[in-house]
Amino acid sequence: MDRRIPKIKIRTRQVATLAGQRLVVAIDAWPRESRYPHGHFVRALGSAGDKGTETEVLLLEHDVPFQPFTQNVRADLPAEGDQWLFDAERDQVASGKRRDLRALNVCSIDPPGCTDIDDALHAVELPNGNFQVGVHIADVTSFVKPGTAMDIEAAHRSTTVYLVDRRIDMLPELLGSNLCSLMSGIERLAFSCVWELDRDANIVDVTFHKSVIHSKASLTYDEAQARIDDPTQTDPITTSIRNLNMLAKKLRRRRMDAGALTLSSPEVRFRLENDSQDPVDVEMKALKETNALVEEFMLLANISVAAKIYEHFPDSALLRRHPEPPAQSFDNLQHALQPLGIQLETGSSLALARSLDRAVLPADPYFNNLLRILTTRCMMQAQYFCSGTLTPDEFRHYGLATRIYTHFTSPIRRYADVMVHRLLHASIDRDALHGPELTDKTKMNEQCDVLNHRHRMAQQAGRASVELYTNLFFKGKTVEEPGYVTQILQNGFSVLIPSYGIEGVVYTTAKDSQAPAALEYVKSDNALVSADASQSIRLFQRVRVMLQVDDKPVSANVSSMRRKLLLQLTEPQIPGLSVSAEELKQLKTAAKKSTAEDESRIVELVTKHPEQVQTV
Repeated sequence: MDRRIPKIKIRTRQVATLAGQRLVVAIDAWPRESRYPHGHFVRALGSAGDKGTETEVLLLEHDVPFQPFTQNVRADLPAEGDQWLFDAERDQVASGKRRDLRALNVCSIDPPGCTDIDDALHAVELPNGNFQVGVHIADVTSFVKPGTAMDIEAAHRSTTVYLVDRRIDMLPELLGSNLCSLMSGIERLAFSCVWELDRDANIVDVTFHKSVIHSKASLTYDEAQARIDDPTQTDPITTSIRNLNMLAKKLRRRRMDAGALTLSSPEVRFRLENDSQDPVDVEMKALKETNALVEEFMLLANISVAAKIYEHFPDSALLRRHPEPPAQSFDNLQHALQPLGIQLETGSSLALARSLDRAVLPADPYFNNLLRILTTRCMMQAQYFCSGTLTPDEFRHYGLATRIYTHFTSPIRRYADVMVHRLLHASIDRDALHGPELTDKTKMNEQCDVLNHRHRMAQQAGRASVELYTNLFFKGKTVEEPGYVTQILQNGFSVLIPSYGIEGVVYTTAKDSQAPAALEYVKSDNALVSADASQSIRLFQRVRVMLQVDDKPVSANVSSMRRKLLLQLTEPQIPGLSVSAEELKQLKTAAKKSTAEDESRIVELVTKHPEQVQTV
């Protein structure tokens, strides 16, 4: 909850009913003589702490549009519905406006369970020894026409929002998960970027065209990796993937040599129980070679398209930039690295990339990954912008080490890509119809502001969802895990727990406590130090912490009605702060007893009162 918003007084006769509920209220006035503003009740969302209620709250908190699509929007869907099929005449293959690529061995590689398949790839060796490589992107703009109700709604939503248990789509499901999705075994419309690459992955030629494809396989990252690793598989799809992988490694090496950064962030994956969608396991996401394969060709397509649309629309191209971070943003990190004999060189992205590669502690294999996570947090936010509002020197994408960049490869889930598709179509086809927004610098800049806001809110909503499900997973558990100090605060320190990929704060004083803190913040050292200077907590320090969910009763007197993950220090042992070994043992025993009692009550209920099982 936003602490800047005061408590709001409302008049109601439903106090007993609304107590403990999450509410939507409106502020009507703030009389001078009143400490709090006056408002009125709008609606109840549900019980505080409930999974569904808290998910709706986080969507509202982060300004995520999540209401069902209106009838006006659904009216813009194809009349044939899910029976829509490719038609050579209607879809302009017969007239030559769209290229027929159905014979190519195209495949897609995505996470398990992915239904909104934006992209597919192919690679085939040419007679001259070079390779034809294609990135084929869902042709969303053939279904979403400028100025329609669906287009206006997509522009408003700007992005699909991914939560742990659900997806808030930018486009209706019929398009995102069916007609636009490049699933295998059926003809789908695409926008293709096709290169001729030599064996060192240098671009010999590039062309762009609307197309129709027939994907031969929809693979997961694991399935594609298994094909690469299995020498007995020599079918055309596997050969294509191996060629793509070989070229991707060379593209990646060239990007790294140019100064592209390999940064990191802890990404969490939950395994949910099928019926209740409760989390039953949590772990760090593991990335495979095929993740990098797809990433490299998406980057190459985005860079190639950016150059093309800027050439044709120098004043109104929609591009994406990543400003260079100011040197002072690294100060605390540099200070913490000094005792380790490590220094980050921040003069350029190439210097930073090379110094990160050298920053290795042989005794701690995780250290380099941790440093990349903390370096990521020193970066500026990447932003969409209109090319006519900045000078070409300001276009640069610092993290990718490229002079120009855009987003082209995910039009099902990003409206920026929809705009870029329209720009690209107008660049290659003079007869392509488009609205004035493609040439109006002011309108394009306004849309970029909306895109940046929605993208930022979507990221924050996703993190809030991970936090909510993390707390659900640890409810009723007491776990002790090793971790690393990632941030020093005046009243505590943040700890990253690699085994779960989650982060929390250990506070040095209890809230509202009058007792002196066990550790005091020393600004010059960016450290927490004991009064006698015998013990301290510093950045990168390895610690052990106990994890529990703070299960205090929910009330309006707490700053947030959402349960919080509570971290307490167990090692090092600091008097007045750390949980002792005996206390930890007692807490673990109590947690096991509580779980066993819950299970016994459920068994008893099921045995004695089977008629109530459905309600349970």
